Amino acid sequence: MSRPATPDDIAEICLALPEVELGTSWGDRPTYKVPRGEKGKGFLLHRAPGRTAIDPETGEPYDDLLVITTPTEAEKQALVDDPALPFFTIDHFRGYSAVLVQQSRLGEISRDELAEIITDAWASKAPKRLVREHLDG
Repeated sequence: MSRPATPDDIAEICLALPEVELGTSWGDRPTYKVPRGEKGKGFLLHRAPGRTAIDPETGEPYDDLLVITTPTEAEKQALVDDPALPFFTIDHFRGYSAVLVQQSRLGEISRDELAEIITDAWASKAPKRLVREHLDG
């Protein structure tokens, strides 16, 4: 098993995937995107603190959340339902294939697990040709 994941792994993993760029979405939120049309499609977003995602222990908005796209709703539920994993969801994301995770809890999974989840997120948004070239190679 690889070492525990860290927040520093996010950029390294995302930018190692083909044609990924760091841009913004939802105003000024850092977002990793793949080319799809003019604006690209985001697959990992640094979420701003907000009233829809409150830490139940502190009563304060989470300030270190990542939103990671999942290929399907079933895969989202599998990540959220596994008590060994730090992923969760909120009402705001009901019906949207994405999980939330605090950067401060990334060490609860391995770097390899994080890379697999991010690669799946990328593959769900990248052009099929690009996914085939990357994953078959």
